[in-house]
Amino acid sequence: MKAGRREWVGLGVLALPTLLVTADLSVLFLAVPKLTRDLRPTSSELLWITDVYGLMIAASLITMGTVGDRIGRRRLLLIGGGGFALASLLAAFSTSPGMLIAARAVLGVAGATLAPSSLSLIRNMFHDPAERQRAIAIWISCFAAGAAIGPLLGGLLLQHFWWGSVFLVNVPVMTLLLWTGPRLLPESRDPNPGTIDLRSVVISLASLLAIVYGVTRMAEHGIGSVAVALVVGGVLVGAVFLRRQQRLDYPLVDVRLFGVASFSSAFAALLISVFIIAGTDLFIAQYIQLVHGVTPFITGLWLLPGIVGLIAGSMLAPAVAATVRPGVVIAAGLLLAALGGFVLAQLSDTSSLDVLALGTTLLGLGCGPIGALGTDILVATAPAERAGAASAVSETATELGGALGIALLGSLGTAVYRSSLTGKLPATISPSTTAASKNTLGGAVDAAMHLHPQLADGLLHAAKLAFTHGFVAVAAAAAAITAATATIAAITLRRAQPEPLGEAGAP
Repeated sequence: MKAGRREWVGLGVLALPTLLVTADLSVLFLAVPKLTRDLRPTSSELLWITDVYGLMIAASLITMGTVGDRIGRRRLLLIGGGGFALASLLAAFSTSPGMLIAARAVLGVAGATLAPSSLSLIRNMFHDPAERQRAIAIWISCFAAGAAIGPLLGGLLLQHFWWGSVFLVNVPVMTLLLWTGPRLLPESRDPNPGTIDLRSVVISLASLLAIVYGVTRMAEHGIGSVAVALVVGGVLVGAVFLRRQQRLDYPLVDVRLFGVASFSSAFAALLISVFIIAGTDLFIAQYIQLVHGVTPFITGLWLLPGIVGLIAGSMLAPAVAATVRPGVVIAAGLLLAALGGFVLAQLSDTSSLDVLALGTTLLGLGCGPIGALGTDILVATAPAERAGAASAVSETATELGGALGIALLGSLGTAVYRSSLTGKLPATISPSTTAASKNTLGGAVDAAMHLHPQLADGLLHAAKLAFTHGFVAVAAAAAAITAATATIAAITLRRAQPEPLGEAGAP
């Protein structure tokens, strides 16, 4: 059955929270200097202010997807939208670090209701496969648009207003969602939902929080015993969670879905695509600003080609998939993304930024179809009544992919940076300056401001060259991982057609 005007207008309503979820992931980084002066957080408090939002999203997705299946996806979307608006007000007017941390945590929980609810509503609003692919492609492109709008809008607000203004943007957008949602969005739920297993909720939260916080800690402090213990413990608790789901009549996650090869492969492709984007993005902005000396606003403009590529890849995917099997398109997209990583691996500290723009554009064009078609395979493989849970699994793949990319590729780049600096710094600088310079490229730039010009030039040249070596190592690793995933996807997804589990006859 073809979708009508109401469904397509409703898709526009669902795009509103999607834009904000990704924008709120990045916008706070721009506000850090101002809020640090006002609230004076400790280094640990600042880490929690920046990380707790993403942590709570990742940890709450599976639970919220299942809650939506039971109480209604539209109802959960509206509850989450109202909570997001209230938490945004609390964050904007926070008077202490603890208050801001709490507000960001609530924002994360509310944000976790928005993505799976909106995606599962799309699954139930668009029954025609071609229209559903197009709708999901538009939905995916809104994530990229949010990533582009966040830093630009946040930078504009911070030029004229206090740091809390970046959160106030959420309020009118969520108010519009609350007004239009009941009028344009149909309600849908699992007709036989059963009860929510609260023990499974607690176990899933503990597992995902431990894993995501562990890999985030690795990115910040390196691979230490605490971080490794968190990740290993989270994985073990996750194994307990999955085993429990196999015994329940009404599980939070239908583990049978992972027995379908196309579902598992689409999950892996989604995770890897976000893994490489998050891991390389960690270095791209620093490379532009600190190696090439470009201002933050102009840096945002140089980031746009990659985001435009991601949007274009998402939007083109359904048209290409109409003539070529979705699995083939996903494998080709991974190869294109691998080519983008290879281009980035050719950079030097004196390379033109045009080379970087080409690499990020290829990355975006390659990863865009994976987000659109991979998500469609994941959501459409599940029965309609389990759309919320399947949507949450899809979103969990992207959140875990982002956290792992930052932690693992970030650790690789940092290790190469520090190794490349060994023996290359001027011998006459103090031990404290050496330590600051080896910590981050930003630390080296700050330290150089307090040195004699000749020493500063030597320090900066060595640090910029070392950082570029780290970036190149990350890009090369991303290219290799993506090429390997493309090979696996080409084999496992070559016949993939997104059919519901019950119709496909899966176990």
